[in-house]
Amino acid sequence: MSQIATRSFHAIRQALLVKQEVALIDVREEAPFAEAHPLFAANIPLSKLELEVYARIPRRDTAVTLYDDGEGLAEQAANRLAALGYSQVALLEGGLAGWRDAGGELFRDVNVPSKAFGELVESVRHTPSLAAEDVKALLDAKADVVVLDARRFDEYQTMSIPTGISVPGAELVLRARELAPDPATRIVVNCAGRTRSIIGTQSLVNAGLPNPVAALRNGTIGWTLAGQQLEHGQTRRFGEVSERNHQQAAQSARAVANEAGVGRASLQELARWQAESARTTYLFDVRTPQEYEASHLPGARSTPGGQLVQETDHFASVRGARLVLADDDGVRANMSASWLAQLGWEVHVLDGLQDSDFTARGAWQPPLPALPQPAAIDAQTLAAWQAEGDTLVLDFTTSANHVARHIPGAWWALRSQLPQALEKLPVAKRYVLTCGSSLLARFAVSELEELTGKPVALLEGGTAAWVAAGLPVESGDQHLAVPRSDRYRRPYEGTDNPREAMQGYLDWEFGLVEQLGRDGTHHFQVI
Repeated sequence: MSQIATRSFHAIRQALLVKQEVALIDVREEAPFAEAHPLFAANIPLSKLELEVYARIPRRDTAVTLYDDGEGLAEQAANRLAALGYSQVALLEGGLAGWRDAGGELFRDVNVPSKAFGELVESVRHTPSLAAEDVKALLDAKADVVVLDARRFDEYQTMSIPTGISVPGAELVLRARELAPDPATRIVVNCAGRTRSIIGTQSLVNAGLPNPVAALRNGTIGWTLAGQQLEHGQTRRFGEVSERNHQQAAQSARAVANEAGVGRASLQELARWQAESARTTYLFDVRTPQEYEASHLPGARSTPGGQLVQETDHFASVRGARLVLADDDGVRANMSASWLAQLGWEVHVLDGLQDSDFTARGAWQPPLPALPQPAAIDAQTLAAWQAEGDTLVLDFTTSANHVARHIPGAWWALRSQLPQALEKLPVAKRYVLTCGSSLLARFAVSELEELTGKPVALLEGGTAAWVAAGLPVESGDQHLAVPRSDRYRRPYEGTDNPREAMQGYLDWEFGLVEQLGRDGTHHFQVI
């Protein structure tokens, strides 16, 4: 691409206001993205562009606008997207600074549209909540109360409220009557911070559950700031649902979806939409990953409903696209769709599905471009080369994975920051590249060859193959060639965050409604 076109802040804003499709892509790593970005920007780092872009921007003639903050990454991304077949790629005029200078609002953190919407829901609906001290008093008194954790199961396992049961967001309306069959039982919904507990609680209220329901105010952060102890490593999960409770949940979920303006679609309509050349249609299966792997509609992506509502920008990176949701129970798709409609999306639920329609099996596989086929070696060969010396291993997995486990002596680097990494790396006669599976590393082989002029090989099967061969690994962050900017440290994650960071995060969330008003492009409507 010789001359890359540009798009202005005003053109992007106008497209958002009239609900045209907008793919505004921040190609920096997640940590700098989380420092400041437009409300509807999606983060697809240059370092793993090829692995994510086909799923996240499926239509190749989508108007894609790329930006960075002056690092020169957006130009590289534009050329790479052109090579991948994208025909309407442009750079944001002036980059992030241009957006700011034109008067555009900038937001902190990740998944901001959903978090800002959650705050709006609470402000409009006055979603009931209880302080951590009040919930603990109920638990201590052995009151008739059940605590339902609306996060992903892995997040719940990391830390949870005592007695809490894992019921990820989209499962709440389907499962709550089973878990609290007595209408007098109080239900407390929690997450780590605020959004998923607000949305989960309001889902139960919207669906007409007879029980008293409240969100745990400020989630596990609020629990920790109150000086109360969390549990770790818990495995309590929901069970089966009776036919009676299932029918009640399905009726109420459909009524909520209808009120929110959710559309209905058949498989025939879906096929027609997917064939359209001028409109993007995403197909999401909002059941649990286990159900998806057992059987699903061909072409559907596994996006458990609670996470789809929380991370819509990650799964549907084209704002203004059409979303189509599927389940096999009439509850989870309708409840998830009711929130997506309120978030300003055109969303439809597939009706009339039969078991025979769910013909695909296994985990979701992202669509990928043709994979480079560089020279590759096996783990035993690498071990022999390391024993001889003069071989440097570069690891392109996530920094968290690298710190947890890597090949002895391997250096961690970001593919998009190879020139900077080389300034810190020791001199080597040859390089071997790895990542968890070797998928991302294979894209970096030719780039490193060009930069160094040295022989570069791929470790076939990546670090997983090294481990499978029974070879030793080490842990730690002693060999980081560039800073760990690939992931933003969320103040509500983990168990060792400073109290100031947790309180600061809550203060930021409280200010999101005001920011939404200043931005003015969201089209959010709370029913």
